[in-house]
Amino acid sequence: MAVLSELAGLKIGDEHPVRIMGVINVSPESFYKGSVRVSPKEIADLAVKMEEEGADIIDVGAMSTAPYLKTAITIEEEINRLSMAIRVVKDSVSLPISADTTRSRSAEAAIRSGADAINDVYGLKGDENMARIVADYNVGLIIAAKAIKQEGEPMERISMALKESLDIAIKAGIKEEKIVVDPAIGFVRDAGWPWHVWDCHVIKNLKQLRELNRPICIAVSRKSFIGRILNLKEPEDRLFGSLSATAIAVYNGAQMIRTHDVSATSQVVRIVEFIKKVTV
Repeated sequence: MAVLSELAGLKIGDEHPVRIMGVINVSPESFYKGSVRVSPKEIADLAVKMEEEGADIIDVGAMSTAPYLKTAITIEEEINRLSMAIRVVKDSVSLPISADTTRSRSAEAAIRSGADAINDVYGLKGDENMARIVADYNVGLIIAAKAIKQEGEPMERISMALKESLDIAIKAGIKEEKIVVDPAIGFVRDAGWPWHVWDCHVIKNLKQLRELNRPICIAVSRKSFIGRILNLKEPEDRLFGSLSATAIAVYNGAQMIRTHDVSATSQVVRIVEFIKKVTV
């Protein structure tokens, strides 16, 4: 059975190219400072650049969710940042926009400002009202694996967490064909495995998530597991490692890649897609 979802008219799945999601952060607390834009002009310029480089969708985040950093801000601050940035992006490019947030009030403000989808790294488990907001506004949804069980094989545990989130979504009235799943690379730190090994295991065994019958989004861009393996402390130095992990993820079934580096990632993705299709 072919896997297919749609985010604001963007078709994601087996019969479509791997989609590129460009990341714009308006949160100075973010782990990768190179992704941060604060002023409307900076945000607009980056959005235009990403569209020119081949992005299919832009993901806007206003509060860092890195699990190893203290990055919490007030909900009012997140709403102000997110709403402003989304309006700027919407006025600057024709791409669909995803709002990276775990808070339902922020999600609603983002949607009202023009967001077409919500990217919730808590998988609808952090805010009991999030599923209702997504359902009420009938927008797309990306859900990450959250609340990983402490027993079982890694992919079984991730699959179980995602199934729980899918159940929450469906019960709230969110259409299954509007959902993309994310195994949460970089977010699982207490699973009984060395966290960088866990992340690599997930990328290597990504095909096992096909059982969920939902397209898979992978976000590895400049993350800590790459720095740990290559002994690179600064995210600015992790581009080549990110591209290597991206290539393997796409080969193993990722259908959307969330990245800070649209041009380089697009080239990698297109080459992997071509190689996968070669039959001689």
